[in-house]
Amino acid sequence: MTKSEMFKEFLDNLAIDNATQITLRYEEITGCLNKKFRETESKTANSLQVGSYGRWSAIKGISDLDMLYIMPSGKWNGYKDGKQSQLLTDTRDAIKERYPNTNVTIDRLVVRVLYTNFHVEVQPVFELEDRSFKYPDTYNGGSWKITKPREEMEAMKEFDAQKNKNLRRLCKMARAWKNKHGLNMGGLLIDTLAHNFLRSTTEYNDTSFLYYDRMSRDFYQYLADQSDQDYYAALGSGQRVKVKKRFQSKAKKAYDLCLKAIEAEGTDGVHDKWKKVYGRPFPAKPTTAQESLASNAARFWDDTEQFIEDMYPIDIRYNLKIDCEVLQDGFRQYLLSELLRKRLRLLPKKKLKFWVKENDVPGNHNIYWKVLNRGDEAKRRNEIRGEILLDSGLKRKEENTKFQGDHIVECYAVKDGVVVARDRIHVPIQTG
Repeated sequence: MTKSEMFKEFLDNLAIDNATQITLRYEEITGCLNKKFRETESKTANSLQVGSYGRWSAIKGISDLDMLYIMPSGKWNGYKDGKQSQLLTDTRDAIKERYPNTNVTIDRLVVRVLYTNFHVEVQPVFELEDRSFKYPDTYNGGSWKITKPREEMEAMKEFDAQKNKNLRRLCKMARAWKNKHGLNMGGLLIDTLAHNFLRSTTEYNDTSFLYYDRMSRDFYQYLADQSDQDYYAALGSGQRVKVKKRFQSKAKKAYDLCLKAIEAEGTDGVHDKWKKVYGRPFPAKPTTAQESLASNAARFWDDTEQFIEDMYPIDIRYNLKIDCEVLQDGFRQYLLSELLRKRLRLLPKKKLKFWVKENDVPGNHNIYWKVLNRGDEAKRRNEIRGEILLDSGLKRKEENTKFQGDHIVECYAVKDGVVVARDRIHVPIQTG
């Protein structure tokens, strides 16, 4: 498989696979609101698909969809004077009346319509002469604010054409990266930073898949070099885009991983190197049926590892952080994170107490754990493990160091059938 073929298949693997279902849900909601506010039956008029989906930069697994419903201008007088909450209530009730068994709630700025594996955030708006929109904010007594999604979508479309379709593709690749590494980074921020990066260079004006290894490397270096700031000016609209979590350190790690993947070009390990950057969607090394049979015949250990991507869609939107207490004879010696910072390794016969240190996922959700043993000793003992197991409710997991290897522990937060936060920590164990 050539480099171009690798990255083309990678982008194909990121393609949204439930677009028909998403369109159906958009149309259902639009029909409800047109019936309520205009007494028409149209399922397409007066609504606008916005957010990542509307900018065509979303990827498979997207769970947070955005929609504007454009209110009739004649309704403005009925809502303009402190009736922001009433507008959201009327919007919710219209959807609930048509679909009483669907979970529909109000959340400050929007009406959330919850479906299996994704939800639609509906924002009723009034269109202004400059094609921007007023939307209701119910916080602190209520106010009207301005959004300009058309300018963002048009800027994306225009600049993507100027850059030989590289902007949207880079945005999608960056989403795979943030999902792989558990980075809480909003879609508009990703699109804005990708836009800013490509605007800063002419290197990728006419190139395509053959140069996506270099484009990846240069993009993550660009992110790693960004100064700390609270917001960026969105592409097109110039409106503030909040930085939810610092991304520079993870971008630096991605840059380093890209360098190793580029060095491995032409070797059998190049696919695995890129998987460390982009995760499961990046294609594995192709094998023939004969090679696969030979590999299985030679393997003397059970491959029990499970992958969260095979169980749930991934759409990282919150922060999750785990750490671990290292104990011996019942006394805490240090935190595993401290040991890793000093580039030290654990000795056997230690007790490990992993716990969820940070977690800002709101509402009800489940925590899952995965413990994976790696290395020759794990294979010799046939103790790879790697099963994904539901947390007991304490958000803790206890283990013991047993044998040499660079093992890992991963943690996932699953809300409404979607992985919305994740973290991993390495457990390097040396021989005693």
